[in-house]
Amino acid sequence: MAKIQAAFNRLFKNVFVCKKCGSKIRANPRKVVEGKVKCRKCKSRALRPIRKK
Repeated sequence: MAKIQAAFNRLFKNVFVCKKCGSKIRANPRKVVEGKVKCRKCKSRALRPIRKK
């Protein structure tokens, strides 16, 4: 089964996961690295990229 680019972008592009509470956040990667983005639930700045299966 071929991967559809539009679906791949929707699921994985610019999506990050909070390391403390596990909520998903869509944000600009540059802002995440600079520490300007924080979690909506727990206000943590510890984010990681979503794992691609």
